[in-house]
This record gives sequence, structure tokens and C-alpha cells, in this order.
Amino acid sequence: MGNRLTKIYTRTGDAGDTGKADGGRVSKDDCLIHAQGDIDELNSFVGLLAAKVDDHALNELILKIQHDLFNMGAEISLSQAIITAENVEYLEQQLDHYNADLPPLKEFILPGGGEAASLCHVVRAVCRRAERSLVTLHNEQNTGSEMLAYINRLSDLLFVLARVLTRDAGKKEVYWQSGR
Repeated sequence: MGNRLTKIYTRTGDAGDTGKADGGRVSKDDCLIHAQGDIDELNSFVGLLAAKVDDHALNELILKIQHDLFNMGAEISLSQAIITAENVEYLEQQLDHYNADLPPLKEFILPGGGEAASLCHVVRAVCRRAERSLVTLHNEQNTGSEMLAYINRLSDLLFVLARVLTRDAGKKEVYWQSGR
């Protein structure tokens, strides 16, 4: 990699615009930058989740997701496809694997289930916000649809992982009670 970042501050963004990986510049309030920021925030929360999970297999999965999210940020900036159908398929396989041993849902569940599971629900909510940003970007710039499928599947996987973490912590899921 060499010395790609020898100086952290450049002063080039002081007027409210920022550089893209392809050399172009856009306003810092552009939907592209919002999407990149939301993906970056999601990746940071995923990293925090990894710090709360003791299971080696889950940590390997989380690390793969972090690499994919970093690639997604690069894809947004470069406007070239990096996230593929294979990335989406991998998440689907993980969903099937982790969901197989969970009891069927009878009702919506409330976020909770211990510290790691609760954090996983927060990460899922941040993922949904990132998805909304990607949809806005897609509607304005017709970005690759695999990113949309990936982020949608990721939020599903995070929900399932929150259930797994609840079970592994020996906690019970709390079902939503309408009108309570």
C-alpha cells in the first residue's frame, strides 16, 4: 500500500466540497456523500459489535461484512461495481445458517436481549438508514442494484444475529404487545 495517507488534513474541503476517489469533487451535502457517510457509520457500528461478540465464527462473519462495507464505500465513490451477486448470496447463506436453529417468530420482538444483541439491533437500525441513503443515491444516479440487495439482506442478517445473540446470552425475546 505504501504511504497513501502521509498527511491527514489537506484543507481542500474547507469550502464545503470533497474529493471522490475518481478525482472529481462534489458538495459535502451531496446524496453520494450522505450514502458514503451512512455506510461508514454502519461499518463503525459493525466494528463496535465485533468488540462485543466472543464467538469466533461470528467475528469472522462480521469482519467479512466490514470489508464488504468498505468496498461499498469505494463503489459509491468510484461509480463502478464492486459488490456482486456473490456477496448477496453469501449473506443469504449466512441468514439460512443462523436462522435454521431459531424458533419461528410469533410476533414482532422488541430490541433487547443483552448488551451484544441490543447493539446488534442498533446496528440493524443504522443499516436501514444507510439503505435509505443508498436508495436516494440510486434514484438520482442509477447506482448498481447489487448494493441495494446487499444492504437489504444485511439488515435481515443483523436481525437474525440479534436473535442468536439473545439466545446465546440466555435471555428471552420480548414480544411486542399491541396497544400496551
